[in-house]
Amino acid sequence: MTKIVVLTGAGISAESGIKTFRDADGLWEGHDVMEVASPQGWDNDPENVLEFYNQRRKQLLTVEPNPAHYALAQLEEEYDVQIITQNVDDLHERAGSSNVLHLHGELLKVRSTFDEDLIMDWRNDLKLGDFCEHNHQLRPHIVWFGEAVPMFPIACDITREADIVLIIGTSLQVYPAAALIDFAREDAGIYFIDPAPSLYHRPDVTIISEKAAVGVPSLVQQLLTGKKNTE
Repeated sequence: MTKIVVLTGAGISAESGIKTFRDADGLWEGHDVMEVASPQGWDNDPENVLEFYNQRRKQLLTVEPNPAHYALAQLEEEYDVQIITQNVDDLHERAGSSNVLHLHGELLKVRSTFDEDLIMDWRNDLKLGDFCEHNHQLRPHIVWFGEAVPMFPIACDITREADIVLIIGTSLQVYPAAALIDFAREDAGIYFIDPAPSLYHRPDVTIISEKAAVGVPSLVQQLLTGKKNTE
């Protein structure tokens, strides 16, 4: 079965009402990013960090997947689809996508500060004093600035196997995620969907200058129709 790998970023979730990672002024919801998304910020003021993610978690539970998320799930009717996302929301899963790899963690999960492999689902507020089974504080299951991205090698291997690569809602400017496109095979078909595409110009990239909620369903229908016509 033809394998499609989808690389998604903040742009696809923004159309569901989730604010992008940081605004033009370098702030995230009014916070300096390093205060709420770095080990140093956590060490300096863990209560502030917990409250920040508590608010993000609450917001996530009020929004819904948009047509782009649902269209990607529909692709599984005819293709082997793997989504690799920089987003920490669960909108891909809620839309029905079966295979989603989160490069930067998940907002609806927390992990132990003692054992990073001890991860649990979490939908309520997380507070100081919420401990794991080893009696250590729980923290958001988010990859912060300065931390390793443990899923990146797996994402590279997945991208190498792709027959088709879709890039949606990401400028491919944040590393290491930005390097994933370099692992695509030379003969892979690459589509870049963005209303203001800034991807470095490669002759093998088909650019679709649309918002995700418009461009993704359109491309998905083309791919599904093309697949059925070749059978």
